[in-house]
Amino acid sequence: MQETEKMHVIVVTGMSGSGKSVVMDVLEDIGYYCIDNLPPQLMERFVKICQESENHLQKLAIAADLRSGDMFTDAYHVLTELEHQLDLDVKILFIEANDQVIINRYKETRRKHPLDEQFRGCLHDAIAYEREQLHRVKELADFYIETSYFTTSQLKKQIREIFLDNTSDFLSIKVTSFGFKYGVSTESDLVFDVRCLPNPYYISELRHHTGLETCVQDYVMSFTQSQQLLEKLENLLDFLIPLYIQEGKSRLVIAFGCTGGKHRSITFTEKIGDYLISKGMHVTKQHRDIGKDRS
Repeated sequence: MQETEKMHVIVVTGMSGSGKSVVMDVLEDIGYYCIDNLPPQLMERFVKICQESENHLQKLAIAADLRSGDMFTDAYHVLTELEHQLDLDVKILFIEANDQVIINRYKETRRKHPLDEQFRGCLHDAIAYEREQLHRVKELADFYIETSYFTTSQLKKQIREIFLDNTSDFLSIKVTSFGFKYGVSTESDLVFDVRCLPNPYYISELRHHTGLETCVQDYVMSFTQSQQLLEKLENLLDFLIPLYIQEGKSRLVIAFGCTGGKHRSITFTEKIGDYLISKGMHVTKQHRDIGKDRS
């Protein structure tokens, strides 16, 4: 009998203002089902619900902190027992920053600390109390990140490095074709116009075929300029994609346009899509206008 894979649960906790919301955004982008501000007493019940769901979630991230009030005092016991009671792989990620950095962040965002009312607006006292209450949970942490001198991009990068075997898995790439006669693809980050290449539309035996077919691809790529353009595009993407990953971009849309969106643009979408797949990227291909004006 095949053993069921354990659910991976990450409990994200730590000081308010240290960057937990950024961490949760990254975890969501890399495939975790994320829930914020869940009282520790509800963690076990919620995990069981996820295990019993039809989708049978395998990756769950829970953010828990002192916003749940006095209930958070039970977090130490809940977190120590959670992994033993259920068939889970539980990891605790603790995030913090120094007092002055946290104070500066609250001033910049003009947000209230979760304990603001309890300490009558004294941010120093609120931070001191929170740090004391989190001490025992911090000792349990499997991962610890001090974010005082991190930019948002650096924090995102560290989370990806911790929880992804391959950081390129973080970036989802969509390569799409379109026809300029139907409008430019407005969702795209990079748009390449391949109308500069010879058009199979004017070859009668190719007119009613598309760039998904070998006959059209062979014609488009039979020209030196087509081969050179493909090589230059591959080199450009080899340069750009690591930069996008480094800056924390989770989705990239690359579009190729020709006149009708049926021959040249589809050919280059297929070629570039396959090239990126061969490099280990997560790629989907789409042909927006392939079915238009078909006789």
